[in-house]
Amino acid sequence: MAGRNHLYIPGPTNVPHEVLSAMHVPMQDHRSAAFPLLFAPLLEDLKKVFGTTEGQAFIFPATGTAGWEVAFTNVLNPGDKVIIYNFGQFSRLWSEMAKRLGFDVEVYREEFGNGIPLDKLEARLKEDTNHEIKAVLATHNETATGVTSDIAGVRKAINASNHPAFLFVDGVSSIGCVDFRMDDWGVDAAISGSQKGFMLPAGGAFLAFSQKALKAVETSTYPRCFLDLKDQINQNATGYTPYTPNLPILYGLRKALDLLFEEGLENVYARHYRLGEGVRRAVVAWGLEVCAEKGFESNTVTAVVVPENKDAREVIATAFNRYNISLGGGLSELAGKVFRIGHLGDMNDVSLLGAIAGVEMALLDSGFDIKAGSGVAAAIEYYRSTAAK
Repeated sequence: MAGRNHLYIPGPTNVPHEVLSAMHVPMQDHRSAAFPLLFAPLLEDLKKVFGTTEGQAFIFPATGTAGWEVAFTNVLNPGDKVIIYNFGQFSRLWSEMAKRLGFDVEVYREEFGNGIPLDKLEARLKEDTNHEIKAVLATHNETATGVTSDIAGVRKAINASNHPAFLFVDGVSSIGCVDFRMDDWGVDAAISGSQKGFMLPAGGAFLAFSQKALKAVETSTYPRCFLDLKDQINQNATGYTPYTPNLPILYGLRKALDLLFEEGLENVYARHYRLGEGVRRAVVAWGLEVCAEKGFESNTVTAVVVPENKDAREVIATAFNRYNISLGGGLSELAGKVFRIGHLGDMNDVSLLGAIAGVEMALLDSGFDIKAGSGVAAAIEYYRSTAAK
């Protein structure tokens, strides 16, 4: 099919040409005196995106899933109790990992479309007078349902209960797109990945740990090797890594960070809000609903609910086969019930309008009773009225 594939899934995201060019480098000696000149500034600049001056950033040649495991096995001890609210596929997978690693996992199921219930969390932590719960696992942006939770509120709930639990945050599909304040929110372990807001291919796990968490690393007895933060800490101190790094990812990250800082992080966050709001207005114009409940809407991905007599998989297949547009599918219980539009990373008004138009055509082809041009018009009016002068 002529033209490029239009990628509107919530990750991997579109990689800017500047980043692709930066990654096209010959291999080099990662033990040379030149390597720290590349690597050490990356660790410092990552801290700016994570919103920390007090914490320490790390880069693993892995994925966000590995980042979950890094937090578990370096900060906690075998059999420790953790608490998590499951409201989508990725919060569920995180809880399943904790179980498989041998932790005592306290899981609470929330309706899909909701986020972390702050009142319930605070009440549960107040009940835990012996402080058996060692960590609160918080999924900042649940990619499967298009839901963003209030991490500042999670920290307030922990503080209100006078509980010493660590706060681990999955920010894989939020950090780099949505305002994240690690220090202000008292986050102990923040986990992200290269293929979302950082606009890179998969293959980089980016993390940051608080001083409280790093102190726990010194006494954790959980077995680990490749994912051991101690090895990273020792080698990173001199600008090196404990094993062979993914050099193209590092060069791409340098350029991606430069692009984010050139735009300005506050402008990046404002752009993602505008993109998400335009999609939400298009959904309303189609007469459909988003999965996220009011107040939980994500600015990086929108999950669109189809009527019971329709199958979202038909919309996704039509969009891809007829219009060369890739949309995200519904996961687990949401299979066939929602399709997802990713609006994060290297994206602007015009490119996202292409997604909305393509989805609209696929909806019409799939027999949805919508007016041609309605969603596009709603998004155009919003983007025009809010565009920078």
